[in-house]
Amino acid sequence: MEFKFSDKVSGLQASAIREILKYSADPSVISLAAGSPAPEALPFKELEKLSAQILADEPSIAFQYGVTEGYTPLREEVKKMLAERGVYDPEYDDVIITSGAQQANELAAKVLCNEGDTILAESPSFIGSLNAFRSYHVDLQGVTLLDDGIDLDELEEKLKAGNVKLVYLIPNFQNPTGKTMSWDKRLLAYAKCHKYGAVILEDNPYGDLRFAGEDIKSIKTLDTDGSVIYSGTFSKILSPGIRVGYVCAHKDIIQKMVVCKQVADVHTAMWSQMLCYRFMTTHNMNEFIEGLHGVYAKKCKLMLDGIAEHFSSRIECTKPEGGLFIWCTLPEGTTTQQMVDFCTSAVRDHKVAIVPGTAFSIRDTDECRSFRLNFSTPTDANIVRGIEILGKLSKEMFGE
Repeated sequence: MEFKFSDKVSGLQASAIREILKYSADPSVISLAAGSPAPEALPFKELEKLSAQILADEPSIAFQYGVTEGYTPLREEVKKMLAERGVYDPEYDDVIITSGAQQANELAAKVLCNEGDTILAESPSFIGSLNAFRSYHVDLQGVTLLDDGIDLDELEEKLKAGNVKLVYLIPNFQNPTGKTMSWDKRLLAYAKCHKYGAVILEDNPYGDLRFAGEDIKSIKTLDTDGSVIYSGTFSKILSPGIRVGYVCAHKDIIQKMVVCKQVADVHTAMWSQMLCYRFMTTHNMNEFIEGLHGVYAKKCKLMLDGIAEHFSSRIECTKPEGGLFIWCTLPEGTTTQQMVDFCTSAVRDHKVAIVPGTAFSIRDTDECRSFRLNFSTPTDANIVRGIEILGKLSKEMFGE
């Protein structure tokens, strides 16, 4: 039977990252393409113990329906955490638990944007959110991402054009580039969006993974009237598989998100929410997160040291202070196709999987000569070997 799909989905394509990760099923392939936390950093033993306690103490809650807003004890604990960070204001904010931060970002577009409305996003940006936005037939436009954050002049120019409903930003250790927005730019970006009536969607999945430099306050701490939506997740610190995220926003926005979430999945899995709550209330979260920093600092340094030793000197790479990713840019004059050829050759001929930068482009026609590396998921040995192989390939293609 030939199916005629809806206009909303007919133009959507499978994530390029997911397609590349299929190669990782081959045990001979070294994958530097993933975006997952370091396996050795996840608290498996603790989660196993807490899960057993939940199933022994409260199985009737863990295996039943819950309220859409989320497991109340977890919601209150998240509110407390966000209030301590200056993100949550009980006067006008509310918080709900979502099935990962991805759902929070999708809900933001769903409740605020009509077809044809404009969403601005850093260029490049996270493919998961970009595809969620595209599914609502918005006018998705990119704003150039500089070393210290979004290009403010370009941002204002596009805000002036009108009809911008949402501005999507990943200020901390951005996916895919690993870049961080400076505090001055956060102030100015907020002021410009507020001036033109655009809501900021601040996606902060990596903020807890800062292993160098000084913390920078969230854009949401500047919010005085509900013009910033803040999304976060437990995926990068506890487990991506439990699918628990959260969103903090003005009560009116949250109310609409609740209704839309009811249509999507009724509620986030109760067992997962209870697991997060018990972990938060039985562990010193600051000490736990501090322990993660050592793991990620070591793995990032290992990859950067290998790049410095083995890569062609003509390739430039970011040096992130946190997160999971390094963004590598091929020499000036390299075409998009040459970049894709480099990434394809890496996996096909040399068994090293990396992600071409086109996977994160706003539009298919955008020029790109960069690729993304992940240092969190591979073993130390695979980081060393993978970077050696890529380095040899880079010198063959681009010279010393």
